[in-house]
Amino acid sequence: MSVLERVKEAAETLTPAEQLLIKQVIASPRDIALGTASGLAQRIGVHEATASRLAKKLGYPNYAGFRAAIQEEFIVRTDPATRVRNTLQQTSEAGLITDLVSREIEALAGLQRYVDDAKLLSAAQPLLRARRIYVFARGNAEALAVLIDRRLRRMGRDTIMLAGEGRDLAEQVLGMNGDDAIVAFAFRRQPTHYAALLNHARAVNATSVVISGSVGPSLVPAGDHLLFAPRTGSQDAFQTLTIPMAICNALVLTMAKEDPKASLQYLETLGQLIDAFD
Repeated sequence: MSVLERVKEAAETLTPAEQLLIKQVIASPRDIALGTASGLAQRIGVHEATASRLAKKLGYPNYAGFRAAIQEEFIVRTDPATRVRNTLQQTSEAGLITDLVSREIEALAGLQRYVDDAKLLSAAQPLLRARRIYVFARGNAEALAVLIDRRLRRMGRDTIMLAGEGRDLAEQVLGMNGDDAIVAFAFRRQPTHYAALLNHARAVNATSVVISGSVGPSLVPAGDHLLFAPRTGSQDAFQTLTIPMAICNALVLTMAKEDPKASLQYLETLGQLIDAFD
């Protein structure tokens, strides 16, 4: 079982301090793989014993075993991110745009370590079968919610954009049932109402697909399908939406690939409607 699979299984038992450690491991696996338990703890501002307890909670005999697993899972000989970083390092003083492009390329180069075709297909299939697809996001993730909502509607999918606070959300999901699905976004931290929505989806047998950053494996409850990868930038600094946007686009394209006839038919009809309305 991989490190990320172990984290997902133990997500509901992790303490806040352990969740911080997991976020750091996912965001900077190379640094963690080459460091010590005390170094990781100091980096986050927690007690060293927390790192050791986390390792044992994930099923490793000690922190050394946990670190070895991280090395095996995240450090590969043909690491594309390392090659890109080395190539762009000499131009990093050219300015802000150069640094930004460098980080984006590095993150995109490593995306396949977290999200592959099999995971995309597994998440796409229930969305194709769904009667309705609910979309939930908070903060900056709302931009991606608008994006995926629009792309899904263009493919003929019946979508509902969830908005407002507790009472509003409760009314909007009142009709949710086992024929439906929900796509939820979570980035820096677990959003307010996330747990209530996912628990309700689980209670009515609706499928949940979660698109997330480093916080993904520690979300409680876990989604039925988790598509996550670290975003560019540190957890305490500016982060972009390039990586989750790529995941959204890949998910929609996977759906189109699985059901090309219906998807293209709706897109052709849309084109005719746009001409008629213009």
